[in-house]
Amino acid sequence: MLFGKKKSVAGLDVGSSSIKMVELQGKMNNLSLLSLGFENLPDDTIVDGQIMELNVVSDVIQNICKNHSISANQVVTGVSGHSVIIKNIILPSMGSDELEESIDWHAEEHIPYDLSDVNLDYQVTSEDSEVTQVLIAACKKERIDNMKQAVQLAGKQPVVIDVDTFALQNCYEVNYQPDESQVVTLLNIGASTMNVNIVKGTRSLFTRDITVGGSQFTDVLQRSLGLSFQQAEAVKRGVAEAAEGIEETAIEPLMDNVTDLVAMEIQKTFDFYRATTDDSETVVQKILLSGGGSKLQGLAEDLSAKLELPVEVLDPFRNIKVDTRKFDPDYLSEIMPEMAVAVGLAVRGVELR
Repeated sequence: MLFGKKKSVAGLDVGSSSIKMVELQGKMNNLSLLSLGFENLPDDTIVDGQIMELNVVSDVIQNICKNHSISANQVVTGVSGHSVIIKNIILPSMGSDELEESIDWHAEEHIPYDLSDVNLDYQVTSEDSEVTQVLIAACKKERIDNMKQAVQLAGKQPVVIDVDTFALQNCYEVNYQPDESQVVTLLNIGASTMNVNIVKGTRSLFTRDITVGGSQFTDVLQRSLGLSFQQAEAVKRGVAEAAEGIEETAIEPLMDNVTDLVAMEIQKTFDFYRATTDDSETVVQKILLSGGGSKLQGLAEDLSAKLELPVEVLDPFRNIKVDTRKFDPDYLSEIMPEMAVAVGLAVRGVELR
């Protein structure tokens, strides 16, 4: 959809705390998993979405390819965070040539950066005799150049740079094949950023990136209980022996405070959407949760109670064939929530072939 139109194979998700790669094969309605890899990054390798240690990131990409037999030389990767601006805009009905000529002028009203500093792309989402609805996306060029450098240092060619939010939507569409009346919120909780995408059928209605993530749960446990990073991560995920000597009553309120913040930001996103649309009939029916932050014990249930909505974990392999002789089901189950964006990027690669 965005920032490029060449062929590609592997999906590469460079997150703030880990890197994920996925290769898919087959056709869109008959996909199978060819290879996948996952490796954590050292602390502070990526800060606020900016790659601070290019060599570390490129080394990890190379290690993943070597250790997991990922042979693709071309990759689709993604960006997210405050450097990315996504807007749904409504324009008078016009032809594709007229839209092409005027898109920069329309985009200037909605993008808070100089257009010479961003890469801009757009897609018509619906049109009739009166209006044309257009999804525009822009990302700061320095952010894209930063990502391209890291990928090229690893010996890979970044043929498309997509937006993580839309990669997540690709993953959802392939695996859940929604009908046009279904309204869901796709919520990807990374270490430092949450991507929120309200989707009706296959149409994105509203997106928002929020600088809240799984690391905030870890930070509050470290600070308040004097734990190491590893201990706090284990406690966060419900590993009983990691919490030895710590009262459960001390942990729960700390975790609940951050869950309240997450729920508040999601509710705020729903309110933003309602304030910017005339469509009063569209109601979110459920939330599909993904990302490393979604592995927090009890988070789905807590968010469901706070938001009064069904919340379930998105399965990125629900409609993708997986050879259990080649891929350990227990390992896949463990990393499943973190692989959604990488799968969506790999789906984009299949579309481009």
